[in-house]
Amino acid sequence: MENDEMNHSPQKRRKQTRVWTDGCFDMVHFGHANALRQAKAMGDVLVVGVHSDEEIKRHKGPPVFNEQERFKMCKAIKWVDEVVMDAPYVTTIETLDKYNCDFCVHGDDITLTADGRDTYEMVKVAGRYKECKRTAGVSTTNLVGRMLLMTKEHFDRCPSPITNMNPDQVSGASSDPTAKSPWTCVSHFLPTSQRIVQFSDGKEPKPGDRIAYAAGAFDLFHVGLLDFLDAAKKEGDYLIVGLHTDPVVNRYKGSNFPIMSLHQRVLSVLACRYVDQVIIGAPYKVTNELLEQFKVDVVLHGETRVMPDDDGTDPYEIPKKKGIFKVVPSGNYLTTHDIVERIIKNRLTFEERNKKKEKKEADVFAEMQRRKSESQERKALEEKENN
Repeated sequence: MENDEMNHSPQKRRKQTRVWTDGCFDMVHFGHANALRQAKAMGDVLVVGVHSDEEIKRHKGPPVFNEQERFKMCKAIKWVDEVVMDAPYVTTIETLDKYNCDFCVHGDDITLTADGRDTYEMVKVAGRYKECKRTAGVSTTNLVGRMLLMTKEHFDRCPSPITNMNPDQVSGASSDPTAKSPWTCVSHFLPTSQRIVQFSDGKEPKPGDRIAYAAGAFDLFHVGLLDFLDAAKKEGDYLIVGLHTDPVVNRYKGSNFPIMSLHQRVLSVLACRYVDQVIIGAPYKVTNELLEQFKVDVVLHGETRVMPDDDGTDPYEIPKKKGIFKVVPSGNYLTTHDIVERIIKNRLTFEERNKKKEKKEADVFAEMQRRKSESQERKALEEKENN
């Protein structure tokens, strides 16, 4: 009788809501992570479909990361439960049914096929589509643009912003090759305490936990950094990541690094399932005060070269003297410099990809504005006739 009651309890009867979301997930950043966080909040299980390299090339242009790298990055985001490789670029009812998903979630921007069709048209018509808010201030196109010019400011402003035009101006602007998409051309990222809280678990280490600490730039969060954090987490029960400020990163990396600002980097790292806590603006030199305050048991660093501090000293001198410093090999030697090299090497291809994407989105936005304007005019006319 007791077992029968358990089987018929509300908890047993409740069906899990399975949520589907898909995409390229190229150069996974905090915008992707925030969309996945919102999607997971709409159900119990989040299934993420990752498009193949060939699908992306056909509809959008060449991806920066290959499909294995993009799969691994998605799998490491803490709100993701399952990842599906080779997801179709156009989301269908068959795809949702195949993976037993109730509905699909996507951001409130537009995703188009090579011939300009909405990739979510079928699931929208079927009523199995929900939207989440796009994260302002970042996009893969934006990051590629920064690397092409190696400047953080270039894509943070939007010349002749379409969103400020009236419908007539928008229609004219859509044929202008310099027209910008309101989704691709992003505003400057403004960090908030709410967003940090949303990304953070807020869990304290448990008594007896071995606490590991690793610091760095963690710029353009990629699979090389991911594999290091995976290896670092294995060295302890609770992993704290220290993120250096932008000026400090610029000092030891040079050029116009970091590509991403401190707060953008904070959110990218917090989204990783291996990370328990982040120190925002951690000191470059690992001090006694830091070790004592966070009760650090082991200080970790990858196999990359360590630059001296401002005064020429070793920033890891103190943990080395204490015998708690350890170099952690990750088996992955990909660096932020390597990612930039990928972009620069294929500069013309990526520039053309960005231009086509912006133009296509601008045309769609102009058509949306035109229809909206016509609808408002019809409504105003009807109200006038009724009065």
